[in-house]
Amino acid sequence: MKVEARIFEFITAFCFVAAIVYGFWAREPVGTVGLVLSGGLTLLCGTYFRFIARRIDPRPEDEDDAEIADGAGELGFFSPGSYWPVGMAAAAAFTGVALAFFHIWLIALGLLAVLIMVGGLLFEYHTAAPSHD
Repeated sequence: MKVEARIFEFITAFCFVAAIVYGFWAREPVGTVGLVLSGGLTLLCGTYFRFIARRIDPRPEDEDDAEIADGAGELGFFSPGSYWPVGMAAAAAFTGVALAFFHIWLIALGLLAVLIMVGGLLFEYHTAAPSHD
């Protein structure tokens, strides 16, 4: 995770420096605000990756003398065929259309559907242990 943290920290520094230069040169507030907000978002990501890198063991990518074969093997569990992301995308698209037309009741319905889909995606593999009565 250290590699990812460095990348995001570099992008953060670039966005803030670009915002300062752009702010003085163009004197246009919208671009400056966009660059500052982009720098803030990349700062959040870089800080998150830096904290995660402290908690987990170093990965092969974090070592300077790592070989490609060091990263071989199982990477983790990936859902082979889940339909929850399709439902989440449909619910998010529905909510986006509701926001475009600003129908409050459709926005609320869409957000509820998004929450249900996110919950389904999160708890898809969290099942109760079978009871042996």
